[in-house]
Amino acid sequence: MTTPTVLLDDVRAVYGAGPRQVTALAGVTVRFDRGTFTAVMGPSGSGKSTLLHCAAGLDRPAAGTVTVDGTRLDNLDEDALTRLRRDRIGFVFQAFNLVSTLTAAQNVALPLRLAGRRPSDDDVAAALAAVGLADRAAHRPSELSGGEQQRIALARALISRPAVVFADEPTGALDSATSRQVLSLLRALVDEHGQTVVMVTHDPVAAAWADRVVILADGRIVEELGGGAPVTAELVAARTAAVEARVVGTTAAAGSSC
Repeated sequence: MTTPTVLLDDVRAVYGAGPRQVTALAGVTVRFDRGTFTAVMGPSGSGKSTLLHCAAGLDRPAAGTVTVDGTRLDNLDEDALTRLRRDRIGFVFQAFNLVSTLTAAQNVALPLRLAGRRPSDDDVAAALAAVGLADRAAHRPSELSGGEQQRIALARALISRPAVVFADEPTGALDSATSRQVLSLLRALVDEHGQTVVMVTHDPVAAAWADRVVILADGRIVEELGGGAPVTAELVAARTAAVEARVVGTTAAAGSSC
C-alpha cells in the first residue's frame, strides 16, 4: 500500500472545558492518498472544518496523530509547523484573501516573499498559467471576476508545489458557472499533475467532482462514497440528507428523554 499524503489516526479534537466542553472530532481515522480528490461533507457542527484544520496543522488535536507528506505534526514545534504549512500545504478558502493593492502576480508570490524567499518570474508565470490566467498577471483583484480571484488564490496555493491542497468551501462565494470552472481546474490538477486535494463543501454538485466523499456527523465518519464507484450529485445529496435526518432524529430523541 502506498504511503498517504495525509493521514489522521484516531484524531480527537475538543473545545472548551467542563460542562461546556464540545467534542468536535471523536477519534477520526482517515487517509488522503497522493493524486486523489476527496470531498468532506456533513451537517453543521459535524466536525468537517475541524478535520481540515487538524489535517492542515492549523489546530492541534487533543489526541491522535496527523502525518503530512511523511512528517508527524505532533513532533514539530510552532516554527517547524509554520515552515511545513508554508512549504508543503496549500490553502484555498471561500474568501479569496487577496491583497487588494497587489497585482495577481504579486499576490501569487506573496507567501514565498513573506517567508524570505524570492520566487522567480518564471515560477509565478507558471503558477498563473496552471490556472489559466497568465494574461492577468498585472491586474489587481478589483479588476478580476470572482472566479478569476479564486483561481489567483489557487495559483498562490500552488506556487510552493505543495504535497496537498486544502480547500474550504472554495466555490461558496461563486455562481454555478464560475464554480464549475474552479472545480474543473481542481479536477485537472489531480488528473494531470497528481495533486492531492481535500475539499470541505456543503454542495453535492461540488462534491461530485471528487473521487471520494467522506461524510461526518457528530465528529465521526459515518459514510464514504466512491472507492471506484461513480459519485453523482444525486447520490451525494441523498446520502447527506439521510445522515442529516438521522442526526436530527437522534437530537430530538435525546431532547425528549431529558
